[in-house]
Amino acid sequence: MLSKFLSLYKPAAHIARLPKTLEDARYKTLRAQMMLSIFFGYAGFYLVRKNFSLAKPYLINHYGFSKGDVGLIATGLAVSYGLSKFVMGNVSDRSNPRYFMATGLILSGLVNLLFPTLVGSLWAMLALWFVNGWAQGMGWAPCARTLTHWFSDGERGTKFAIWNLAHNVGGGIVGPIINGALALATILGLTALTSGGTLPFFLIFYVPAFMAIAMGALIILFLRDTPQSVGLPPIEDYANDHPDTGVADPEREMGAKEIFTKYILYNKPLWLIAFANIFVYVIRYGVLDWAPTYLTAVKGCPQDTARWQFFIYEYAGIPGTLLAGWASDKFFHGRRGPVSVIYMLLVTIAVYVYWQNPAGRFWVDSASLFVIGFLIYGPVMLIGVSAVDMVPKKAAGTAAGFTGLFGYLFGAVIAEVGIGRVVDSYGWDGGFKLLLASCVLAILLLAMTWKKHHAKD
Repeated sequence: MLSKFLSLYKPAAHIARLPKTLEDARYKTLRAQMMLSIFFGYAGFYLVRKNFSLAKPYLINHYGFSKGDVGLIATGLAVSYGLSKFVMGNVSDRSNPRYFMATGLILSGLVNLLFPTLVGSLWAMLALWFVNGWAQGMGWAPCARTLTHWFSDGERGTKFAIWNLAHNVGGGIVGPIINGALALATILGLTALTSGGTLPFFLIFYVPAFMAIAMGALIILFLRDTPQSVGLPPIEDYANDHPDTGVADPEREMGAKEIFTKYILYNKPLWLIAFANIFVYVIRYGVLDWAPTYLTAVKGCPQDTARWQFFIYEYAGIPGTLLAGWASDKFFHGRRGPVSVIYMLLVTIAVYVYWQNPAGRFWVDSASLFVIGFLIYGPVMLIGVSAVDMVPKKAAGTAAGFTGLFGYLFGAVIAEVGIGRVVDSYGWDGGFKLLLASCVLAILLLAMTWKKHHAKD
């Protein structure tokens, strides 16, 4: 029984090829189905991760946690997520994404159901959020595997950009979902059963948890492994797009040791973008995750308005990401560095405006967050695409996980506990100086990838 269950996680076997006359229609249908599956599935992971940012003010104001305490809890997820994204990314390269991805999402949902019941213990919450981070690490890599098997090299920047919007949809919709849940609770008279911030705090975790579990079930229902597992030819043959990735047989499944030693450990350009990812993530999460706390504490912004500004940041990334992917394909012919550098220069200006804007001018804060959100997700996405560009498709999850390891293990940790401790000691001015320094370092490192294209370069 156990061996049969574990066999679900192995890459799906190839089946007999469909008749040539059926291939085109079937490919078009399944490509749309795969994109929708990984898009909404990955958005589901964000529902049960980014909800913690909305819980921070309640932990500080109602439960007596310090900024450093909540930063520490968030760091537990960042560390485990970074490690898991690399380790489980390698496992994902040798797994069926249909069951691999669903398992991570359902586990993350279950963790969120338990998490708010442990509010009396910092260390228990830290431990459980660490577990959530490991489950979260099972999300990105199977999406990368799916994208590289169902979409060709020549369209990769655009298709990755479309899928990458799941970050914004999932992360940004959390605020409106919680606002809606609270409005419904008020209509039903449930607020009379609680005091202080208890009900909002619990809803921030329970509502996304049930949604994530349901999405995990849908992934099992709709996602598939490779085109060959449903009787279709490899994407390279279908699209007549055969990039030189340095392997004789791009369909051969590789072992963990081969992937790491041959395509990761000595891949200097991959290390470069991994280090750049540290500072991009400091900005991404340093601005986003502290926005509700900063806006309410310093700018005098009401909680419900802060949640909508959180939403603005995320959804501004939708057009910005699409533009970045399209521009890297069409104007720079697959070079991701130039677009990333341009975007980060503009991010630096927007972060400075966000910092210097006086309290009370909420429209300027909203506009600054819109611009930062519009721009920051371009480099986030393009670093992931660059990693996939640099290796064969059977190593895509490991390469993406490697850059993610640096982004989360170092970048997100600095953004969470680092900024939390800096703000506790030096105020918000110290926190923003850290953000601006990260902007400069990200620009310098990404500028070194200006001419980089594929693994063959």
